[in-house]
Amino acid sequence: MVTTTLAPPPVKIAPFPLAAVEAKLRDELVEAVKIEASIRGMALPTAPADIAKASVHVDSLVVVSILCAVEPIVGFELPESVVRAGGYTSVDSALGQLLPRLEKEWTKKKGAQS
Repeated sequence: MVTTTLAPPPVKIAPFPLAAVEAKLRDELVEAVKIEASIRGMALPTAPADIAKASVHVDSLVVVSILCAVEPIVGFELPESVVRAGGYTSVDSALGQLLPRLEKEWTKKKGAQS
């Protein structure tokens, strides 16, 4: 007699809301860079896309505080560990590092809810 073990059906994970997360992060990061530049008397480009590319230090503590703005989109608290210690050299570099890490957290959390 042969026994067959059936694999459980694949778990459906809701797709990561990349566009919404990226837009919110970008807006918050650009705003933080504008405030920092204003305090330091630094000149920045006027277009948000150009500000995102500009070589400006984005402090890791500022980025950690910005995670709170993303939490309502993802639906859970994000760990500070997704932020690179020491910060970033531009808004775009922050987004490039953060988005994959946030998606990984999403997959861990949403996959565990099945």
